[in-house]
Amino acid sequence: MKNKIILAAAMMMTAFVAMAQVQPVGHLTIFSEAGDKFYLILNGERQNNVAQTNLRVEDLTNQYYTAKIIFEDKALPEIEKKMLMIADADGIMSDVTYKIKKNANNGKLTLNYFSSLPVQQGFKAPSNVHVVHYGTPDVVVVQPSATTTVTQTTTTTTGGTTGVNATVNMPGVNMNVNITDPTLNTSYTTTVTETSTTNVQHTGHSQPASNFACPNRYYMSSGDFSSALATIKGQNFEDSKLKTAQQIASSNCLNASQISDICRVFGFEQTKLDFAKFAYDRCTEPNNYFKVNNVFSFSSSSDELNEYIATKK
Repeated sequence: MKNKIILAAAMMMTAFVAMAQVQPVGHLTIFSEAGDKFYLILNGERQNNVAQTNLRVEDLTNQYYTAKIIFEDKALPEIEKKMLMIADADGIMSDVTYKIKKNANNGKLTLNYFSSLPVQQGFKAPSNVHVVHYGTPDVVVVQPSATTTVTQTTTTTTGGTTGVNATVNMPGVNMNVNITDPTLNTSYTTTVTETSTTNVQHTGHSQPASNFACPNRYYMSSGDFSSALATIKGQNFEDSKLKTAQQIASSNCLNASQISDICRVFGFEQTKLDFAKFAYDRCTEPNNYFKVNNVFSFSSSSDELNEYIATKK
């Protein structure tokens, strides 16, 4: 009887830990009915550095936020909403949409609730919707200038062999005069060089010059990561789990906490260390990689990982 109680308690604890690792998230879409471009600020953090007419913010963890809309057109007044709800009436995180529209009575722009749907894993926003992830806002990346030089050569020829022939016949005088003007046979060549410079900019995540592939980029959404983690856990052998985890890390960027969660799936210290080394280049926050040290049972493993990281810098 005692063993059954202990077993039941252990199963409850395992279920609790598993539930605690997957934090529910919601998503927010805001669009302008009139097509006015805007910037969105949630809890004091700007979400887009390029003004948009249709903006989606994913992976929101709070049930409500303080929101401010700042329009690209400075003539339009800002909109503030003290409590923008992401969860429904039961506190379940949702995929909500708000609309910016003009009030029919006073003509002022307002931010109004439009619709709400259950959160769908793997949802892909339409191409006309600009998507950002909360906590990692987009930035304007200016690529090196592209310079185009066009050289145009024009040759102008004036005249040809131009002369004046005159014959004079007078009593006692017979004279034939031929006059050629060399200045009338001249070629002029004019070269015009035009240089145009184009700055190409796009919206995305800045990536500083370094040896890393993923710093400052999007890490896997909580929904996608939960599915990936379940796939790794579903493998029967340690080697299969490692290969699956490496395959996932090769195709996705991960934050330090997600890498730690994957390491905890493995039963052997060496496997944890092998994956921690492999995933370092795929981490969006290499400066916080010290968090991964918490998964090891022996300090020697942490030391070996730190030595490996030192060789990558």
